[in-house]
Order: sequence, then structure tokens, then C-alpha cells
Amino acid sequence: MYQVKADGKVYTPAMHLTTPFASVVKFNQDITMTVHRGIDFRSLEKIVDDAVPNMNIFCAVKVKGHFSKIKTRSVPAQKKPYPPLTEVTKNQPVFSFEDISGTLVGFRSPVYVKGINVPGYHLHFISEDFTSGGHVLEFTLEEGTIEIDICNRFLMILPEGEGSFGRIDLGRDRSDDLEQVER
Repeated sequence: MYQVKADGKVYTPAMHLTTPFASVVKFNQDITMTVHRGIDFRSLEKIVDDAVPNMNIFCAVKVKGHFSKIKTRSVPAQKKPYPPLTEVTKNQPVFSFEDISGTLVGFRSPVYVKGINVPGYHLHFISEDFTSGGHVLEFTLEEGTIEIDICNRFLMILPEGEGSFGRIDLGRDRSDDLEQVER
């Protein structure tokens, strides 16, 4: 596991560190493709969508290669009372890299998970030397390998007990806010 903090550096978090949300898969590629031309975020989406046209299924995606450019971000750590993500991302640090090798990992999630996860693509980057990365905003992949794991299972684990999760009003539709901060 790796964590990219707001300083743009990659850390290996302590095993006792917790997170409010994680999407995890034991990656087993079903499809592998080699790319020898520059592709951007939208092109990658089309490649994966063409390879796995069933938009009602999750796909884990791994892209390993050389990028002429990539732009990432990392949201700074927050404290109670937690501000809305739309406010936090207004001042998020953004990192731009050029001529860098590394790996993109993430998911294509179906629209029916709206409100639980972000529908569409959500990718993270880590450089080959494990010194930089973050949430992917845009990129140009010059050459590399695209691997897709078609995921036909979804398991959601919720917090136990009467803690703060039970006191949160989850009735408000925040999908527009999520769409705004994801791109």
C-alpha cells in the first residue's frame, strides 16, 4: 500500500492507519493490450470500454508504461468538522510530471454505484521509482501495457456499532459534487 500526501511524496503507511473508504481487488488480468502510441485519459476509457462493453460490470485497470506527461493531485488531510470535498479540492496541490515511467491503477465503476462510489473511471498513479504519484487528473501515455480485470463481485463492508457513521445524514445527493472533484 502506498499513500501520496499533500506534499506530493509517496509514503508507506503504518499498518495501524485506517481509511474511511477503499476500493480493493486481488488483480487477475483477463485482458492485456500493448500500446505504442500516445493515448490520453479519454482514449484509455474508450479502449477499456471497447474491450469490456458491459457497462454494468466493474473493471480494475492497470496501465504500466512511459508517460510524456501526467497531472495528479492529493487532497490534504482534514480534521473535524470535515469540510465538503468540493471546498477541500479548491486548494488541492496539483503535481505535473513529464517524461516519467510508472503505473496507473484504478477502477471503472458502473453507474448504479452512484452515491456509494464514483461511477466511471477513478485512477491513481505511482512512479516507477515510488517517489511521486497521486489521483490522476490527466495524462499522455506514450507506450505501455494495459491490463483489465473484469470484476463480477462487489462486497461492501460498513462500520459496526453506533459510531459517527450512524449519525451522518446520507440522504443528500452529492453526485454533482463528486463529479466536479473527480475531474
